Amino acid sequence: MLNIMRREDKNMKIGFDNDKYLKIQSEYIKERIDKFGDKLYLEFGGKLIDDFHASRVLPGFAPDSKLKMLLNLADQAEVVIVISADSIEKNKMREDLGITYDKDVIRLIEEYRAFGLYVGSVVVTMYSGQPAAAAFKEKLEKKGIKVYVHYSIDGYPTNVHNIVSDDGFGKNDYIETERPLIVVTAPGPGSGKMATCLSQLYHDNKRGIKAGYAKFETFPVWNMSLKHPVNLAYEAATADLNDINMIDPFHLEAYGETTVNYNRDIEIFPVLNAIFEEIYGENPYKSPTDMGVNMVGNCIVDDDIVCDASRMEIIRRYYRYLNGMALGDDVESEIYKIELLMKNAKITTDDRKVTVAAKERAERLGVPTAAIELEDGTIITSKTGELLGASSALILNALKYLGGLEDDALLVAPSAFLPIQELKTTYLGAKNPRLHSDEVLIALALSAKDDPRAKVAMDQLSKLSGCQVHTSDMLSDVDLKTFKKLGVDLTSEPIMTNQKEK
Repeated sequence: MLNIMRREDKNMKIGFDNDKYLKIQSEYIKERIDKFGDKLYLEFGGKLIDDFHASRVLPGFAPDSKLKMLLNLADQAEVVIVISADSIEKNKMREDLGITYDKDVIRLIEEYRAFGLYVGSVVVTMYSGQPAAAAFKEKLEKKGIKVYVHYSIDGYPTNVHNIVSDDGFGKNDYIETERPLIVVTAPGPGSGKMATCLSQLYHDNKRGIKAGYAKFETFPVWNMSLKHPVNLAYEAATADLNDINMIDPFHLEAYGETTVNYNRDIEIFPVLNAIFEEIYGENPYKSPTDMGVNMVGNCIVDDDIVCDASRMEIIRRYYRYLNGMALGDDVESEIYKIELLMKNAKITTDDRKVTVAAKERAERLGVPTAAIELEDGTIITSKTGELLGASSALILNALKYLGGLEDDALLVAPSAFLPIQELKTTYLGAKNPRLHSDEVLIALALSAKDDPRAKVAMDQLSKLSGCQVHTSDMLSDVDLKTFKKLGVDLTSEPIMTNQKEK
């Protein structure tokens, strides 16, 4: 039987005007290009595509919004992708995708080109002859991709006299570009985007090219308060980087206006100021905020919706680190930081409704359970049984409800389950005959061929995307991947039980 708790109708509402954002963001970047003349190097922070953090905290923000915005400027834009040699050498991973930074560079090139963006080149930064970086450079060049090399600079970023010299930026390869807007992006933080932009300004200036620099960072939102949940959620998202939101003191001094930036940009600004003065004789910007071109804060249409979504994101980040600690990760400082953010936001894990529902049912039944909150506000729970784990049962229960099917509808015949169980236990050595969520979906798909009710359930799968899920114990990698592919926002209690599916 489905365990369902219905609340008042709360269909998902929009807190962010995506169409307005696409329009005014591209217009503002055009204005910044015109300000400098020949070229604008735009350091692009965060994800250009698949920006799911932004879509979670700003309901209405499409994950590909920044890509679409740039497509409005496609005839002017050229993409330069930056990756550090150390990241290549150390096989640094993109945790959200489960691939290394170097593989992600190739993925990004293919994706950007498929969408119609011109990718001009790749820059390998902080290069000092690392073998893996040299091999990666050769691999890209064999694919016909232009690759440039930038080197580590003694005294960077404080020794301005050395940095802005032939022994500093001067020894870097000059990146040949063709268009007025150079979008400098990377697989992740620490790749060297800013240094790449500054190096180009140095070389362009020597060549008599009028070039400028600007920074595009979605978060923190400069024209929202320091403790606004959106900005707190950004701190939670970057807890491992130890980013801290701060009032921009340079902007306050220059204009008497309070704006928000983050510690790394504020700390580096005096150095940037000196570098700009060394290159141009003066700095066109009076503050880190001046450098930014982010218009996100101008496109929020319902602050309450955005605040609620951001608070939930903080809780999700908290659970991610709790799970990491349970697996042995050294994340104690990150947990302490997010606990402080939760106090500032005046929230606890009990503010996440599916968390309460799953935990209460687990305590009552004494077995692992799961809960999902659907778009209409309905909360459905499930439990681990003889045949299905809680995750598998939850998916079927939710699909029944969404398809208007009876609670006791048998979507998958036992005859479809048994061969999978036999394969797992007899031939693959599994001790637990329960079906993983991916196995249940395969069985459901096979049943849908002949059973109209199973077909109705299958047709509801896309409606799970964006739904909230919580489980009373940590899941297997298989179930984690399935929920990720379904697009749900998942959290789990940091508990590993002996009933965990294997």
